[in-house]
Amino acid sequence: MTSPLLSTPGAVSAESPDSGVAAHYGDPAHEGRAIERSSAWVDRSNRGVVRVTGPDRLGWLNDLTSQLTRGLAPGTATEALVLDTKGHLRYHLSLVDDGEATWIHTEPEGGPALAGFLDSMRFMLRVEVEDLSGSRAVLSVLGPDRAKAVEAASLGDATARAAGGETDLFLPAERLTEAAEALTAAGARPAGMWAYEANRIAEHRVRAGLDTDERTIPHEVDWVGRAVHLEKGCYPGQETVARVHNLGRPPRRLVMLHLDGTAERLPEVGASIELDGRSVGRVGTSARHHELGPIALGVVKRAAPTDAELVVDGIAAGQEVVVDPDTGANAKIELRRRPR
Repeated sequence: MTSPLLSTPGAVSAESPDSGVAAHYGDPAHEGRAIERSSAWVDRSNRGVVRVTGPDRLGWLNDLTSQLTRGLAPGTATEALVLDTKGHLRYHLSLVDDGEATWIHTEPEGGPALAGFLDSMRFMLRVEVEDLSGSRAVLSVLGPDRAKAVEAASLGDATARAAGGETDLFLPAERLTEAAEALTAAGARPAGMWAYEANRIAEHRVRAGLDTDERTIPHEVDWVGRAVHLEKGCYPGQETVARVHNLGRPPRRLVMLHLDGTAERLPEVGASIELDGRSVGRVGTSARHHELGPIALGVVKRAAPTDAELVVDGIAAGQEVVVDPDTGANAKIELRRRPR
């Protein structure tokens, strides 16, 4: 799909996996400042959207995912993972329940696969699963003034998912342009995926399929607490989560990389992270932040020194520790991390 918001003055289309929405609207640095200091809306209408209805939905999702969803209060936003039996990531879900349905968004083009998987797991429960990726669009509003902008825009029956510094609006696709114009009139600035991704990376939030690979387990990428509830019943992959939580020392750890600003390019997703000529990990997403400069997320071997200077796809990089090498229930975390 191609978003109608690409007709907004100054809009430049993003590249895969975010093709179809705007990379920026002419000034990504100021767009980033609006996300951090006031309010901005970001077109994420390429996200997959799945709706789950039926009286058994929350208990059913509780048994399938890493998150405690049983009894989830209406309007409470959360994240959840679907893991395989070895604890490796299958799907990442951003969700909210409105009291009648659970609304989920996932990676672009991921709606049909997620809906198909969920539908295959219904069995005899009173649950219905719909892929609404073609008829519903996600519009995200960020920044400290976002609540004021959303209220002033009077978006009616839009389902809102508010978490951290972001409010995701599930809108009928035909209302996307109308909602964006109302938010702009309410003081929110249009911002593209370049600014959105730079903000996400600076907040150390990984993106499934880009910052993760087929070997990723939750402890490696700081998903425990955010997307994994440690005090809930059984679900696929729980044994791996519990083992790392109790013993610590996941095989790899997440870092934020401060890239050499003299390089004219950003590293490719999946490129090698090297230490003294040896590969110690892989890089995920990267972006140019309006204050921090070029940054990226990557995963490195647990044993890689936390103070080592690294080389990423031929670019020199300093590392900022996100996941401690000994993370787990018995680890004493003392490494300094940048406040969120």
